[in-house]
Amino acid sequence: MTRDPDFDAVVIGAGLSGLYQAYRLREMGYRVLGVEASDDIGGVWHHNRYPGCRIDSESEVYGYFWNDELMQEWSWSERFAAQPEVLRYIHRAAEIMDIRKDFLFDAKVASAAFDEENDLYTIEFQQPYRAPVTARFVFSALGPLSTPQMPNLPGINTFAGESFHTANWPRDPDGFGPAPLDFTGKRVGVIGVGSTGVQTIQEMAKVAGHLTVFLRDPNWCTPLGNGPMAPERMDYIKANYEEFTAKCDASLAGFPHEFIQKDLFDVPQDERDATLEELYQGPGFSLWLGAYQDVLSDPAANRYVSDFVARKIRERVTDPAVAEALIPKDHGFGMKRVPLETGYYEVYNQDNVDLVDLHTTSITRVTPEGIETPEGLHELDVIIYATGFDAVKGSWNKIDIRGVGGISLRDEWDGGITTYMGMQCPGFPNFFMLVGPQSGATFCNIPRCSALAIDWLSDMMITAKESGVRRIEPEREAAESFTLYAGKLQSKLLLGQTNSWFTGINQNIPGRDKREVLLFVGGNPRFRAYCDDVKEHGYKGYVMS
Repeated sequence: MTRDPDFDAVVIGAGLSGLYQAYRLREMGYRVLGVEASDDIGGVWHHNRYPGCRIDSESEVYGYFWNDELMQEWSWSERFAAQPEVLRYIHRAAEIMDIRKDFLFDAKVASAAFDEENDLYTIEFQQPYRAPVTARFVFSALGPLSTPQMPNLPGINTFAGESFHTANWPRDPDGFGPAPLDFTGKRVGVIGVGSTGVQTIQEMAKVAGHLTVFLRDPNWCTPLGNGPMAPERMDYIKANYEEFTAKCDASLAGFPHEFIQKDLFDVPQDERDATLEELYQGPGFSLWLGAYQDVLSDPAANRYVSDFVARKIRERVTDPAVAEALIPKDHGFGMKRVPLETGYYEVYNQDNVDLVDLHTTSITRVTPEGIETPEGLHELDVIIYATGFDAVKGSWNKIDIRGVGGISLRDEWDGGITTYMGMQCPGFPNFFMLVGPQSGATFCNIPRCSALAIDWLSDMMITAKESGVRRIEPEREAAESFTLYAGKLQSKLLLGQTNSWFTGINQNIPGRDKREVLLFVGGNPRFRAYCDDVKEHGYKGYVMS
């Protein structure tokens, strides 16, 4: 017996991408339901409220650019906005879209199973009081960094003090930021020195009686270059938004930085060093995404920049042994995501800060009193886990997604991820991914790049609606070809030869020790060109019926 779905489309996730996708679908006439595991909108900015949390994209290029009312109304207060301001922005955007009414909250998806007879998905929730929902199409806006990962440490649940993961930080019940916790004078331990750890450490060092940083894998960090947003600059931005978005669209990763169209060693040393010095001071990813064109692909050029940044670390950290511990030895500059900082290295010059180098020792266990190493016990009142996420594919793996013949997406991915344009996987009709594996928006300024992908998908959905399409799926050959293309692009960059979450390596997850093609690193313009070519040729590679 055939049946019709409850909704034309379900969008999973109420972050920046999910809200916009739901809005686009609703505005084109689809009956759409959004579902969100949490109690409110905002995605990562709703959960990640740790002290010091802020964007590392320039404020003017982080957000929605399809709504003139919002662009002209909103004035950013800082060049790199802090988390509470970003979340206020998202709430205001939701008001303009009038999108909250289309979402179901406290609805954590447990499974999504494809019904071949009726060409629809049945979505079930973890909450027993949530009835299943059926939909023709599913758009999963789960986020590449949204499944927190705790370290595998013995005794982790025995600690008698306060402990927090940065991605599940207590929220201010009366505002958009963190709960007003007081760490003044406390003995605080932070595990993790990625982007989140760097931001947290900077803030804890200001107030903790004693701060102990447990460092496993140091990162190359460069100055953020933050400051107040001058009103006259904001006025200029509002009058020239097209200039900023065009620059982002032309760049590799959707940021307002462009590589210098010269090889590093083709430039005289005095000139190249002066340029690197200027780029190092920021703002944002100036040095990572705005240096010489061969820095991310040529080992010698990369080594030169790595040595430059290493000298900066040695200049800023007074203890030579600590400085060396903070200099990465396992990867060159830019091979992993570059954390941006404000006075981070100077923290280690403070009397109230100690560094525990986990390359020379180890964490034996967590005890009720603190963290134990072979050298002894570090007594703590607070432990902060800045240990990141099960990146890129983790949130999809948490859901039991079943396609044609009951095949499991998780099982398929265990054998190697294959996608078409990072938007669909063979064998899973009508199931779309936003900012997931191999998407052009994942290694990118996500709000800007995901909007481009959503707009492209929305055009496809208009075509489907006009043609009465019930089923959209990628041809396996097309998906294999795209995945091969993404793999070749990744192999050309040094980051593709480095163990990181970019390449699927996660030391905290058993079996996650083989590199994968998780990103499309060919750049924003190249990805858009690929998408445009598919569309211009009648959505080639997709089967619509």
